[in-house]
Amino acid sequence: MTDPHPEAWHPCAAYLYVLHLDGPALAWEYLRRHPDYRRDWRRRRGHMGAVAQRWGLHGLENPGLDAREAHPAWCSEPAHLVQIHPDLAPAADAVRFDVWHIAGHKHLFHEGRHLVLTAWLPGRWRRFALAPALEYGVPCVHVGHDRDAGLPPVADEAAWACSRPRPGRAVLLEAHTLQALDAMLAGATLREVAEALHGTAAVAADWHADSALRARMRRLTRRGAMLMRGGYRRLLQHASVGQGRLHDPTKRP
Repeated sequence: MTDPHPEAWHPCAAYLYVLHLDGPALAWEYLRRHPDYRRDWRRRRGHMGAVAQRWGLHGLENPGLDAREAHPAWCSEPAHLVQIHPDLAPAADAVRFDVWHIAGHKHLFHEGRHLVLTAWLPGRWRRFALAPALEYGVPCVHVGHDRDAGLPPVADEAAWACSRPRPGRAVLLEAHTLQALDAMLAGATLREVAEALHGTAAVAADWHADSALRARMRRLTRRGAMLMRGGYRRLLQHASVGQGRLHDPTKRP
């Protein structure tokens, strides 16, 4: 949500799509809310490569597009990006490349270094870097990081084979964090954030200077601000999507 209307952040239902985003998609959600990034987008003129690189991008992406529509070209390769190359020594039963056999809603674009194919299924984003020599029907191999082991095949797969269980508390934390961040950017108070997330009755029953609910809202808004102001970059990699507490990796030894 980045609606300029001051109460656009109130409906929790507006953030349900966040439950189905992965780390790189969430990184975009936090970045696009940064007031300075939105200012750079409004002032863009001609080639803005140097400006974009300050934000970790090859080029500026429209902050008015949420993660379901935007395709930011990150300078840092996102986690779980799978490379697909022609197989130079294919076996008789080698997998042949066919983009239409990859399950999900697909989008193909050039991100500055190579063609990238994204495929979205509820609860999962998949990203593929396509080699220049790759063509329809040629035998292919896919290469990922060791920690990406277990990725399903990229051809002849059924959508149900890529399904995921229902979202857990970690991803719910991201939805709440983004809603609290939008509220903060709109000038809302901590109490107003708590009422939107937990209801007026719960807030009336447990809202005072030392209440656990108030402390939770304070941590939530701090977490959102930290992720917006650069913390989003760690979401591109293999870091956990959901952190229960405010987490700043720069404070580690």
